[in-house]
Amino acid sequence: MTSPRVISVDVTYLVTEALARADPERSRGDLGVEAVDRGATGGEVEVLLTGKLVCRDAADAGIVAALLPEHIELTRAEPGCLSFEVTATDDPLVWAVEERFASEDAFAAHQARVGASSWGRNTAAVGRHYEVRRVAR
Repeated sequence: MTSPRVISVDVTYLVTEALARADPERSRGDLGVEAVDRGATGGEVEVLLTGKLVCRDAADAGIVAALLPEHIELTRAEPGCLSFEVTATDDPLVWAVEERFASEDAFAAHQARVGASSWGRNTAAVGRHYEVRRVAR
């Protein structure tokens, strides 16, 4: 008997600060991340986001620090959120971000909720430097 073969497709897209900034003509839920072709991966994908939040100044950092606990709590309670970590770094203006969602739909729902939230509105000017990967399950 042979062991099952695991096949994983890892497609990476970079979400730059320019794409992440709020645009009144476009939903905050659209961070410029292209959807993966599910047919190319053979099915469902997990979405993994890593990167950092970069504040312009101490005022932005204060807003992030004040709103972050609720943002983390709400995100972790979302259906399909497998993990969500935002941690301070040695630089007081930078936070490390790691997210993992069970599906493209769960990630899209998260982005939509964030865009309509107090967090999304009040941190719109904070830089977001993210790498988003889709990994076939």
